Amino acid sequence: MDVLRTERLLLRTWRECDAAPFHALDQDPQVHEFLPGPMSVGQVQRFMQAHNAMQRDTGMCYLAIEVAHSGELAGFVGLKRHADTLPFAPCTDIGWRLGTAHWGQGYAIEGAAACLRHGFEVLGLHEIVSFTVPGNLRSRRVMERLGMRRDPDGDFDHPALAPGHRLARHVLYRLARPAG
Repeated sequence: MDVLRTERLLLRTWRECDAAPFHALDQDPQVHEFLPGPMSVGQVQRFMQAHNAMQRDTGMCYLAIEVAHSGELAGFVGLKRHADTLPFAPCTDIGWRLGTAHWGQGYAIEGAAACLRHGFEVLGLHEIVSFTVPGNLRSRRVMERLGMRRDPDGDFDHPALAPGHRLARHVLYRLARPAG
């Protein structure tokens, strides 16, 4: 199911045929440099199923990014609701992960901007957050280019990671619904 379209991208729910290319791009050490590690094939399949269920149940999830002119899977971008797992929950975050072959082409910003518009204009969200480890400067630049602002008082240790883990500390960015 297509959920959102941009000039160059189709943001859609996951298909079985996405498992192999998503698993392959996730194995790249550059892609998971700021993540706990690559996903197994089983984890990829569970991720895809869980996000399709989220889309069905809440109208939002991390959507597959398909490059419109080639049909190639570039990664994911989308919105995810967190009811109580984060210190500042409930909240909705925007996240993305792209294969290195698609870095530097503006796909993260293009897809994320479409998701932000959808979140504010269609879903009626009042705020969307994003977070990453302090050293992930590429993602932080995307957040800033999207108009998100750093909230240093909201920085936190991610509860899914052990205390003291090298990736536990996260910086928080926020974006309020535009006035008007």
